[in-house]
Amino acid sequence: MHHMEGDPIIAVQHLTFRYPGAPRPVFEDFSFELLPGHHLGLVGPNGAGKTTLLHLLMGLLKPQAGRILIFGREVSTEKDFAWVRQRVGLLFQNPDDQLFCPTVLEDVAFGPLNQGKTKAEAVALARETMAKLGLEGFEERLTYKLSGGEKKLVALATVLAMQPQLLLLDEPTSGLDEATKLRLIHILQHLSIPYMIVSHEREFLNETVKKCCQVHAHCCQPE
Repeated sequence: MHHMEGDPIIAVQHLTFRYPGAPRPVFEDFSFELLPGHHLGLVGPNGAGKTTLLHLLMGLLKPQAGRILIFGREVSTEKDFAWVRQRVGLLFQNPDDQLFCPTVLEDVAFGPLNQGKTKAEAVALARETMAKLGLEGFEERLTYKLSGGEKKLVALATVLAMQPQLLLLDEPTSGLDEATKLRLIHILQHLSIPYMIVSHEREFLNETVKKCCQVHAHCCQPE
């Protein structure tokens, strides 16, 4: 099935999601689209479900009702979402959720290896990605000894090394110092893929996305 240029990259239709035992759903009859080439900020009060939405898109949570289409293809089964995870990168809010190999190079090469690249290809991709993010010389560094900002950049490298067609970022500035934040802004401004950022930091969004969307229980409304 060919994905048409003008079709939404993500289409969420009439989604309902409720956490077990929660008094009310996070989303009820929620609909939303992301179009190709767009950079979008998702804003809204805490608990409005912004992170939940990213996790639903990656299949980490399952909706009770509604449809999710990614690159024009409806996804619902674990097999569908395995396909999504090969194409969509999610940067978790906490880099410790993303990094689990002893050294930085092993962490960054892990995704490409998992995608079936040879060891040599994976290492080359990892080095190239790290160079783009200003992480040369980090190859043998121990991941757990990195600073918070360094970890965040390495976590981003692990995602970008998989050459995603779409990037989802969950509160990417949390815990970052000014210098790392500026590096992150610079990296995002030069990315050639569409991305969606969940953030409450207005200045950061002003630098990285063209428009913002307020997440409500029913839809994403342009601000």
